[in-house]
Amino acid sequence: MRNFRFSRKQLCIPYALFLVCFVVLPLAVIVYYAFTDGSGSFTLANLLNFFTNGNTIGTLCYSAVIAVAVTGVCLLVAYPVAYILARSGLKRAPVLLMLFILPMWINFTLRITALKEILNVIEGNLSLHPFLNTVIGMTYDYLPFMILPLYTTLLQLDESLLEAAQDLGAGSAAVFFRVTLPLSMPGIVSGITMTFLPAMTNYVILDMMYNSTYIMGSLIGSYFNIYDWNNGSMISLILFAVICIVSLVTGGEEQDDAKNRGAVL
Repeated sequence: MRNFRFSRKQLCIPYALFLVCFVVLPLAVIVYYAFTDGSGSFTLANLLNFFTNGNTIGTLCYSAVIAVAVTGVCLLVAYPVAYILARSGLKRAPVLLMLFILPMWINFTLRITALKEILNVIEGNLSLHPFLNTVIGMTYDYLPFMILPLYTTLLQLDESLLEAAQDLGAGSAAVFFRVTLPLSMPGIVSGITMTFLPAMTNYVILDMMYNSTYIMGSLIGSYFNIYDWNNGSMISLILFAVICIVSLVTGGEEQDDAKNRGAVL
């Protein structure tokens, strides 16, 4: 006991055990089922079925369309909000930001149920299209995930760059499109990543609101519900690969933006 020395590296042990138990091992199980059949034999049939099954490809395309629409709406709404909060010099900007985040503290079921009731009232007068309702529901849930990274990035902009652009004769529009917007790209990329990928798979919102919309998360759940772990695991693994690729690409873009910030002028 006298020779025992505590090292800061030992603080990583609980986190490493958590990763092994709840990330590595479950992922290993998914990989095993994805490349085996019902008898446990190695096969690529599950991979081929993903790309040859019309239902799977159709669901993937529909999920992508929903995710693109939701991400686009979130970006169009969140950027002006984040810009005003971060660059307008409002004294109570943190309070206003808190108001946008506050709904996330409320129970998920209560929020979606309340939104469903509001949309039911609106539909009684306007008869909204189900796809539009889907976009509204997803946007309501993911909007804070787009606002926060944008707000953080815009808040940290170097004022000297904006002043230099104005001193060189750039107008307000030119300063925004040639300086502010390029410098805010890391926040835009982070917001898109945090919104697009979950929007493709989060079927819980849609099931609570309509019980009929079918996206990739619903497809994965349906396979596991009928105990077809092989095809369900393959779809999960493919989506995981997509997430990894997008994360690597966006991570590289953020590093490039950080290196080139001084060249925006």
